[in-house]
Amino acid sequence: MSDNKTHDTCPFHPASAMDYLPLPSLRDLQLRRLQSIVSHACRNVRLFRQRMEERKLTPDHVRTLDDLSKLPFTVKTDLRDEYPLGLLAVPMTEVVRLHASSGTTGKPIVVAYTKDDIDVWSNVMLRSLASCGVHAGDVVQNSYGYGLFTGGLGAHYGAEALGATVVPTSGGNTARQIMVLKDFGVTAICCTPSYFLHLIERAAEEGIDICSLPIRIGVFGAEPWTDAMRDVIQTTTGIKAYDIYGLSEIIGPGVANECAQQHGLHVFEDHFYPEIIDPRTEQVLPDGEEGELVLTTLSKRAMPMIRYRTRDITCLFAEPCPCGRTLRRIRRINRRTDDMFIIRGVNVFPSQIETALLNVEGTLPHYQIILTRQHGLDEIEVQVEVTSAFFGDTIGALEKLQHRLSKAIENTIGIRAAVRLVKPQTIQRSEGKAKRVIDQRTL
Repeated sequence: MSDNKTHDTCPFHPASAMDYLPLPSLRDLQLRRLQSIVSHACRNVRLFRQRMEERKLTPDHVRTLDDLSKLPFTVKTDLRDEYPLGLLAVPMTEVVRLHASSGTTGKPIVVAYTKDDIDVWSNVMLRSLASCGVHAGDVVQNSYGYGLFTGGLGAHYGAEALGATVVPTSGGNTARQIMVLKDFGVTAICCTPSYFLHLIERAAEEGIDICSLPIRIGVFGAEPWTDAMRDVIQTTTGIKAYDIYGLSEIIGPGVANECAQQHGLHVFEDHFYPEIIDPRTEQVLPDGEEGELVLTTLSKRAMPMIRYRTRDITCLFAEPCPCGRTLRRIRRINRRTDDMFIIRGVNVFPSQIETALLNVEGTLPHYQIILTRQHGLDEIEVQVEVTSAFFGDTIGALEKLQHRLSKAIENTIGIRAAVRLVKPQTIQRSEGKAKRVIDQRTL
């Protein structure tokens, strides 16, 4: 790590006081907000009201936080089925902004915000950035996409509310991104981790050593990434790489964020109540057990989400965090119930393969998984970039590396995968979410 990087703790921001709320006060606040939002949704959202009636439930049945488990779930298809605004709980005259999901097939998911919702979003994004050490006076390069995607404007409002200087580069135009990074005195960047790896590569090609720049913080999200990828980023650049979590259906980025401990993401529980359920039985699991994350918005008025099934697999940490925050933490999310693919009867997550690859010296954090079907049998090929030094080595050395990678994958997922080594810059780079899996199987 470069000696010129300083990772001082940021000045305490008054908005962060909620992060340290005594637990009895936090639970009381959560219950009051839960009761209010359930009543609001029952009055104004037809689908939620119908499901409550089917269960013979009314808002009066919510007397404790444990009663949340009695309420019906909301799932992504509900938002598509009610497209565009069938889940709206306020008159359109109160809606100040609409966003929509990116990268989906068919109809997008549309989400709405009142002025108060935008204020909540700015607040949790401020607290997210503050927990990473961003403070007033920092220069934040915001390379999340602006527009219908929630990432760009969410990070923008939070950084401005914190008192930082925002450079709204949005996504794409990598050459300009590197120019801004070098010339504007950027001290923090917000983008996807895969895109930051792309920036590192392109900067190196231009002879720019990121370790020599004042940037010290990266706030990375919008796609799953592993601790191995974090290690690559931090070792290569000398910055601290923090994970931020959110989803459009709930509010956007800012649902949870890592603190300086980098061991789990604190959920901003005063606005988003977390549960972990068994995705098969739908039963609530105790803290510490792995399952699917379910979130309830406690203060979102335009489009409240009651028990929204995120499909993200994680667990809630029961033990207190050394940082002193009373907010519970979720383990970093690197897999989902719906990015799993089945190959030869085995459930496989891309993050498992990524971890295996990055544990082998000589590989780069750029890979792609190709799924095909040959004579009725599923096949998996992993294309992985290797360093220029390795690719210029002897055939024997490359074969040995290929064998090590194949064994690492087999030891991790339990089945063999064909490994193809490719030169640096061979795999197409993404300026948004990385496309890790290409499924070419046909029935």
